[in-house]
Amino acid sequence: MKQRSFLLYLPVALLLTPFFLAPMAVIGTESFSGQHGIGAEYVKVVTDQGIRTVLYNTFYVAAMVTILSLLIGYPIAYVLARLKGRWATIGIFLIFLPFWASTVIRSFAWMILLGRKGPVNSILLGIGLIEDPIRFIDNGLGLMIAMTYIMVPFIVVPILNGLRAIDPNLPRAAAVLGANPWRQFLAVTLPLSMPNVAVGCTIVFVTSLGFFVTPSLLGGDLTVVSMLISEQANRLLDWPLASALAIIVLLLTIVIFALLRLSQLASRRRGKARSGVFA
Repeated sequence: MKQRSFLLYLPVALLLTPFFLAPMAVIGTESFSGQHGIGAEYVKVVTDQGIRTVLYNTFYVAAMVTILSLLIGYPIAYVLARLKGRWATIGIFLIFLPFWASTVIRSFAWMILLGRKGPVNSILLGIGLIEDPIRFIDNGLGLMIAMTYIMVPFIVVPILNGLRAIDPNLPRAAAVLGANPWRQFLAVTLPLSMPNVAVGCTIVFVTSLGFFVTPSLLGGDLTVVSMLISEQANRLLDWPLASALAIIVLLLTIVIFALLRLSQLASRRRGKARSGVFA
């Protein structure tokens, strides 16, 4: 039986080995081949102020996009979880509709929308909320808006699955015990959906770390690590430094997923312990 289950992993292993593991091994080897000695590129990443600033910008943008995506995505998922039949299908269709256009097209669309003479500034000027056009592009604000728009579906789906998996009798039981709708949400729905919230936030955060097209078009002087890697590899031809940056981002991603997995295991242990106490 164990041998058969092992065979199920074979297609995945055959796919990952030539297209992921082998290239990462080459990049890892390249990162130690700098002219200044083994590991010098990693030391440079840690000590160079410019690189540290780029890493800070990357994590700051990823964190802000994750927070904004959660604030927008959770209410959307909450409403979708309560829709039935045709309306639920239409709602899910609208969530996935942006995927019909590529990230490049959507980023260019936001460049037009957020331009100084674009529709957003025109509307704000027309209704008198502002006197001068707001600079959305080339300062990070437009970048976060565009990235949040792109990432919201990635956080809606896991949260929606978690909300739909909650037994509807639990909020009803809370209502019978005297809890108002807001109390039901805080005491029952929100805690039970937190594992899926953690999954969605992790997906958004990790994906945001590797964004390249949208920061290149809307980021302006705000440089993120993907842009720095591209510059080092393509323009400066400093492959060891570019490889070191790529390995560091990969390791940070692995750490984030490992922490998520550990938190899930700890949550399951606490759940089993509580069920054992009440049993």
